[in-house]
Amino acid sequence: MPMKRSNIALVSYASSDEDDESERIEKSTDIRPQPPAKKRKLPPVSTTIVAPDHIDDPAIHQGRIRSTPHVEGQFAAHVYVSLNLGRHSPMSRLYKVVQAVLRDAKEEIPALRDIWMAKNENAKTGEDVTGEEPKKELHISLSRPIFLRAHQREDLKRAVRNIAKGSKSFIASFATFSELVNDEKSRTFLTLEIGAGYHELRSLVNALTPALEAIRQQTYYEQPRFHASIAWALLERPEESPQMAPPVSPDNTPDPDSLANNIPSSTSTMLNPPGFSDLAEFPTISHIPPRLITNLNERYGAELSSSKVGTFNVDSIVLKIGKDVSEWSLGGK
Repeated sequence: MPMKRSNIALVSYASSDEDDESERIEKSTDIRPQPPAKKRKLPPVSTTIVAPDHIDDPAIHQGRIRSTPHVEGQFAAHVYVSLNLGRHSPMSRLYKVVQAVLRDAKEEIPALRDIWMAKNENAKTGEDVTGEEPKKELHISLSRPIFLRAHQREDLKRAVRNIAKGSKSFIASFATFSELVNDEKSRTFLTLEIGAGYHELRSLVNALTPALEAIRQQTYYEQPRFHASIAWALLERPEESPQMAPPVSPDNTPDPDSLANNIPSSTSTMLNPPGFSDLAEFPTISHIPPRLITNLNERYGAELSSSKVGTFNVDSIVLKIGKDVSEWSLGGK
């Protein structure tokens, strides 16, 4: 049977005559380069979209500046035991002792500043506002300052929750007043040191160590001195005073309200870069006089260490990440 030829061409080729004609047209055409298109400037990005650069001004933090620079996307964290105080709380007697100690200490060292962890926004200054009792707390650190990325927050929360679940509540008490200095030797602290309960607190710290190592954070001190700070003062830089601060054990911890804050001397010109306020208004001291610590222990030590004043129940641990605060009961679910 004869095959029919298809009328549909598979591929269409131009004839040689058409190629010649096309080449003649291209050669005769005067092709001039076109000027480049003008680039349009984009409008500036709104400040509501891009956050301004973070600047720490020590003048608005009583002269303190960060020893660890602020990093976008990084969260400061801290693990501690919280002790609630107040005039009408179960710890009201300790509250009164602390108030008396602060009064006496500040009479001799006016540069001392109170450390009160306010439980509400109206109690930050430690004063009654609109007749409301300031709700305050003391912190006993179980970690150094920790710096987390966003994806590490839940891992640390899970670890601390498991530690709380596997631990039992216990009795602790304060034993003495002491001076402790932060790692940077830039601030000195008036503290209440722990007596009973030391070994139980140490067990919580040891349980936390693997979790900190897993996220490459510095673990707690090998021989910690568990304490609650009640006041602090800026320390002079060594070159500013011939009288050096007394040697202090390296196991001291910074107060929990100033995560990794390094507080240099107010007279250092290096601490007044452009954009920073003048720090000369913030006084410094060389150290807390040993006689003051001795006098406080003689005057209030027996009362502090008594079972009715300085003894308390540790029944929970707290993890603060940025402004997020989580608390878990010991032995709880």
